[in-house]
This record gives sequence, C-alpha cells and structure tokens, in this order.
Amino acid sequence: MDGRPIVILLVEDDVAHAEIVRRNLESFRVANALIHLPDGQQALDYLEASSAGTVSRPDLVLLDLRLPKVDGLEVLERLKANEALSNIPVVILTTSDAERDVVAAYQRGAVSYLTKPVDFGKFVELMEAFGFYWLVWNRFPSP
Repeated sequence: MDGRPIVILLVEDDVAHAEIVRRNLESFRVANALIHLPDGQQALDYLEASSAGTVSRPDLVLLDLRLPKVDGLEVLERLKANEALSNIPVVILTTSDAERDVVAAYQRGAVSYLTKPVDFGKFVELMEAFGFYWLVWNRFPSP
C-alpha cells in the first residue's frame, strides 16, 4: 500500500465476535482502521457515503450474513452493483456453513467465505491466520 491505513469495514451484529476480530487485527504491525457497524442498513449507508467521498472508502469488507435490517447477501449484492465500489474485496465471516450460503456469496462476488468456529480458541486462530494473510501478504488495489 501507499503508507495510508488499511480501512476495514466490519459488518457484524455480535459484539463479542466484533471484539475478537478487532483485537486480532490490532495485533498486526500494519496500520489499519477498523470501522464496525452492527447491521446491514448502516453498512449500506456507510458504503454509499464512501462512494460519495464523505467517509473513508474501505479497502476490505468483513461481512456477516445474518444481520438485522438488511441481510449480508443483499449488502454484498448492492456493493458489487455499485461501479465505484465493486472492486472492494468482501470476505464473508459468518456462523453459517450451509452450502447454499457459500454458493450465494460467491455468486454475488465474495472473494472468500469463512465460517466462524464455535470454539473461542479456534475463532482466535482463524482471525490470526486471516489477519496475517490479508494485512501482511495481500496487496490491495489503489482507490
């Protein structure tokens, strides 16, 4: 990246899960800004504002599927339909391991699908591996 912070939009209604994600991503020595929103409508509002340039454009979206107000698949579909935002990578981070959800997420443009383990330790391990890959090794496109 160009030295600017990596902006991560976390759309997650479970506060405990959001805290696990936040703590693990903060442990990396890569400057990043985590924006946590608890429902799909707030995510759509934020993404619209980022498209207009009034808030920071996310470099990465971590998206739960089971969200209040607007579900994650609709958020994903609408984000990918917005030409100004369509190249933002979206990683699904959800408790659902249903094949129909996996297929639907990839059909709508998700770049990865991660199922949250029920076991706390395994969830922490998943987030450590995720953080290392996305924040250390991965390259993001310029905005």
